[in-house]
Amino acid sequence: MAGRGPAPKDPSKRRRRNASEPETVIVPDDELRGPELPEGVLGVNTKTGELTEWHPMTLLWWKTWRESAQAQTFTDTDWAFLIDTALMHHSMWDKGQWTLAAEVRLRAAKFGATPEDRARLKLKVDDPVSRPQAPVQSPGNVSDINSRRARLTG
Repeated sequence: MAGRGPAPKDPSKRRRRNASEPETVIVPDDELRGPELPEGVLGVNTKTGELTEWHPMTLLWWKTWRESAQAQTFTDTDWAFLIDTALMHHSMWDKGQWTLAAEVRLRAAKFGATPEDRARLKLKVDDPVSRPQAPVQSPGNVSDINSRRARLTG
C-alpha cells in the first residue's frame, strides 16, 4: 500500500536540530456540534414519492463526527466539506458504490479520523482514561489494607 513519502530518518542523526511542531491537544467534552444532515438533498424516492432518507450508517457516521473531539476545531467550511463527504458516504452504503470508499477515506483523513491521521496533523485527543475518575466507592467505606491483612492472617 502506498504511503506518504519515504520513512522518516532517525532524529538523533539529523544535522539540523529544529524543534518539532507542538501537538494540539483536544479534550473530549461530549458536546454535540455542527449541523444536522440536510433534508431533501437526496431527492425523491420514485417508488413512494417521499423524500429519500439518509442511510443509517451515514447517520451514525455523521453523529460520530458531531460528537468527536475534533469537532471543537471545525469551521463552517469544514462542516460544508463533511456534508459533501456524507453524500458520498450515503451513496457508498445505500447504492453500493464502493468506489467512493477511497475518496471518503481521504476526506475523513483531513479531519483526523484515525490515530495515524491525527499523528500526521499533530493533533492529540486527550485519553479519556487519563482524566480523573470518580471513585467507585466513597472513601468512608474503604478500610485500611493493613487491618484487612491482619484480619485475614489471624
